[in-house]
Amino acid sequence: MAVAEGQEPAIEVKSIGKAFGFGAASIKALDDLTLSIPRGCVYGLLGPNGAGKSTLLRIIAGLVRPDRGGVSLFGEEAGPQSRRRIGMLIESPSFYPFLTAREHLEMFARQAGTIDRVAPVLSRVDLVRAADKKVSGFSLGMKQRLGIACALVSQPEAVILDEPTNGLDPDGILEMRALLLDLARREGITVLLSSHLLDEVERVCDRVAILRRGRLAAEGAVAELLDRQGRFWLKVDEPERVMHALAGRGEPGEGGLFVRVEEAEVPDLIRTLAVAGIRIHEAKWVKPDLETVFLSQTREVAP
Repeated sequence: MAVAEGQEPAIEVKSIGKAFGFGAASIKALDDLTLSIPRGCVYGLLGPNGAGKSTLLRIIAGLVRPDRGGVSLFGEEAGPQSRRRIGMLIESPSFYPFLTAREHLEMFARQAGTIDRVAPVLSRVDLVRAADKKVSGFSLGMKQRLGIACALVSQPEAVILDEPTNGLDPDGILEMRALLLDLARREGITVLLSSHLLDEVERVCDRVAILRRGRLAAEGAVAELLDRQGRFWLKVDEPERVMHALAGRGEPGEGGLFVRVEEAEVPDLIRTLAVAGIRIHEAKWVKPDLETVFLSQTREVAP
């Protein structure tokens, strides 16, 4: 669903800072972090362990207070009222083991005045057959589905999901991907998710933010981030001669040469090589996957 021009973002994070502990022993979890998450998109939050993802989600959810900065939800300062417009699944869900899935959903639905959504939400997360079973007998994947159902039953305008595919089998992951896309595309619900499954994030997210040590390392549309780090690959007759001509801009790889060049410069490069008598057997612009981009932004460089 396209976001109308000039429309307020769903979630804004403004210069958030958060540290745990005191004095020299304190740990800085978030450091002057600013993000703007558009309405109606699937937005991925990525980062290695300790990057600050869970802390950020907890601050947005109101479970942790920032040391400085603030959060806005749909153009309003985040508070109890504005957070009613958001469904949340932060880390592993916890349930009353003696209640059924249906009873859990009814409990949340009565508070939100959305009791009519219980049956369709159970269907949507594929828990109809287990709806009247006690949660004590649920597998990890079933509990994860129920947690997502609890986040959806109040008919939120945005959902925050921490590792939503945790415990799901391959079929469940496919169903979760379809659900998240449907929420954004058909219903216009903003989805903010944190995940370590980079392949799934690449498939489902419109935009991503990559955190490193509590700061923003990279942010943008997934397609733009991949294009930004693409590389040009050549297969030629005389690779050594080409390497010399490229003056340090080329490196061997995958049976040919990778060349550090802007995509707009590629036609001139090919023309130059052809005029020099270099026979080119194959040439292509190679886009990296999200894992490559992620590692390039988060990998620690040895001193």
